[in-house]
This record gives sequence, structure tokens and C-alpha cells, in this order.
Amino acid sequence: MDELESEDGVMVDVSAGQPRQPMGVTTLLGDSFSIFFGNFFKVYLLALGPTVIGLILSGALIGFGTLAGTSIPDFDGSSLAIAVVLVILIQFVVYAVTTALLVQLAYDAKMNRQPQLTRYLGPAFSSLLPLIILSIISGILMLIGLALLVVPGLWILALFSALAPAVVIEKAGFGGFGRSAWLTKEYRWPIVGLILLLLLILTGINMIIGFATGLVSVLFGSVVLDLILEALASTFGAGLFSILAALIYARLREIKEGVSVDQIASVFD
Repeated sequence: MDELESEDGVMVDVSAGQPRQPMGVTTLLGDSFSIFFGNFFKVYLLALGPTVIGLILSGALIGFGTLAGTSIPDFDGSSLAIAVVLVILIQFVVYAVTTALLVQLAYDAKMNRQPQLTRYLGPAFSSLLPLIILSIISGILMLIGLALLVVPGLWILALFSALAPAVVIEKAGFGGFGRSAWLTKEYRWPIVGLILLLLLILTGINMIIGFATGLVSVLFGSVVLDLILEALASTFGAGLFSILAALIYARLREIKEGVSVDQIASVFD
């Protein structure tokens, strides 16, 4: 295996001059689902808390009935626009916290190590401030891209797909933007394809979940129950995307720097 070289602290791509290695899209996608379902309850235990807090804050802004889809907001105009923007920003924060926790679980699971949930809290929260700020900025850029032609938004999502693991694993801080850009260079379109595949799968799954939750809502008519089901459904998608981000980061470091998963995970030992 090639060793990572450094010249005055500048990362050098050890794969330079060699044929470009494939991302292994199907393998990454399969591993993401395998890790998720192989550690289902632990993933939910880590990810459900941030999701619930995000739903509570969002419900306080636009109304819990609106959030559950059972009523319309009782205000309009600029106030509604501001509230919606704040709700979107809250979702970015929830994703940042969830990813900070789950990237560590993903590496333990990949190495067949027993996940240690309490051990993940320290590294996650020590990286939280830059991760939240960078996630919000990248999220806004992605939304602008999606509003323009959709494809630019997906490309931006791919550009920053290694952001959260770089901040949590390498302690890259606000340099996470540049680190993710460097790692994803020449691999952004395969990452876009990978994200689209996951989105298509999640769309099908969410249709089934949506039908089930809609049926429960009609039968019981409880906003609280609707929100609980919404939290469970949101955690499902967030958990998969967080695990996928961890595996994308690991694969890119393997390709570009010759760094294995066990070397990445060793920073937490």
C-alpha cells in the first residue's frame, strides 16, 4: 500500500499518475445498508435524539400540526418564509449532529468492532461548532443549486459529501470545506450517482412508510403519534445518509492516500 506523503503539510495524492480507481458505488451502497440494518437499534439510539429535538424546535416555529401535515400554518407572508428557512436550517444542524455520531459507529461496524455509543459523544461534540456552521453554509449552497437546475445542487452535495467525516475524524475544523473538495475531486459525478441511487431507494421506502403512517394518522388522529412516526421515518433517511458519508470519505482516503479504514478509526483509540 502506498503511504501518504506530505510536503510542507500539503497533502499529496499518492494515486496521481496511476489509472483512476473506481468508487465502487454498489459496494458503498450495499455496505451502508448492511451497517445500518446490522446496527439498527444502535443507529436509532444515536440518531433519534437529534431528530426529535429538531422536530420539537421546528414544530415550535411553524406549528406541530403543520409539521405533521394535519393543518396549515396560521400565519403567512414574510413570517412564514422566515419560519420555513429556520426549519430548513434546523434540519441541517440535526444532520450535522447525527453524522458526527454515526460516522464513528460506521467505522467500528466496518471493522467488525462492537459499537461503543458513549465513546462517540466526545469527538462528536468537540467538532460540533465548525460542523454545524459548515453544514449550514453547504446546505444553503446546495439549496441554491437545486433551485437553479437541480443538477448543480447535487454536484455541490457531492463536493461536500466528505465534509462531516473530515471535521470529526481529522479535526479539520473550518478547513473541512477544502479537505472535502480535495478528496472528492475527480469523483464528484460518481458520488452524485451514488446519492441519486440512495434517494431513489429511500423514495420507495418512504412511500411505504408514508402510506403506513397516513393510515395510522387516519385511524388514531393524534398529532403526537404523527410526530413520533415522522421522527422515526426521518431518522431512517438521516442514518443512512450519515453512514454513506462515512464510507465515501473512507473510500476516497483509501484511493487518494492509501489510508485504510482501520487507520482512520484508530484516531478514536
